[in-house]
Amino acid sequence: MTLRFDGRVAIVTGAGGGLGRAHALELARRGAKLVVNDLGADVDGAGGSSDAADAVVQEIRDMGGEAIANGASVCDRDGVAYLVEQTLDRFGRIDILVNNAGVLRDRSFHKMTLDDLDFVLDVHLRGAAYCSHAVWPVMRDQGYGRIVMTSSSTGLYGNFGQANYGAAKLGQVGLMNTLKLEGAKYDIRVNALVPIAATRMTEGLMPEQIYDLFQPDLVTPALVVLAHEDAPNGEIVSAGAGHFAKAHMVETPGVTLGAHARAEDVKAAWAELVSNQGQEPLEQGGKHTEKYATRAFTWMQQNAE
Repeated sequence: MTLRFDGRVAIVTGAGGGLGRAHALELARRGAKLVVNDLGADVDGAGGSSDAADAVVQEIRDMGGEAIANGASVCDRDGVAYLVEQTLDRFGRIDILVNNAGVLRDRSFHKMTLDDLDFVLDVHLRGAAYCSHAVWPVMRDQGYGRIVMTSSSTGLYGNFGQANYGAAKLGQVGLMNTLKLEGAKYDIRVNALVPIAATRMTEGLMPEQIYDLFQPDLVTPALVVLAHEDAPNGEIVSAGAGHFAKAHMVETPGVTLGAHARAEDVKAAWAELVSNQGQEPLEQGGKHTEKYATRAFTWMQQNAE
């Protein structure tokens, strides 16, 4: 079965090059109408030009598709509002939002300025939140929506010199985890993509001999699945070099020590506490509370007998 997007309207942020361009072109090939958003800034966020977005729009039109360009910064609330207004004026609906816009200001935490911290958080985390918030009422009213966050292995696992980037990218997962719950009754499904791709943002970060393996279009098949009408909800999907995997946060079974537990008791039980045997994912915060309450009540019953 071919996954099609006929009649669907997609906004892809940061779509002037790299991953965003690959995503926009493939969605267009499969029938979607595209809004190609790109500020046209450098990797660190400096400057700005509409040339990159316009070029991708022309590529889509040359293949017979429909697309318009938008140059708003995802950090600018008014600009994001206009992005949504422009999309509705032209196409009448918004079915898909791909939060892909990004910047890098890499430094060790010791050398990182607070301006570098704030700016990267603004683009990746607040930008994703602003765009998602702007399309949310549209998707609720039409009873349909697909939102894809672009997270990172730096957020999931860490990477030297990228404290700002990692915090923002894991923050997107936290945003997804709540939106997947709040949007479910309106058929708004929210997922996260963790790409490994050779783009201008990753240039110099991977050995040259494997650079060609990680072309952006090898990530896009996962994006297509996460943006489709049959998309899952609340998944974190890693993709790169033609390999695809699910990532998720899990918790060990742990150990119940009772209401009078001391730090020394926790230390003594450490090996059991951190053992990953029987670990499981928890799908929402309430399940976490439920687990701990159940364990506590069970422990009290057993020790009262």
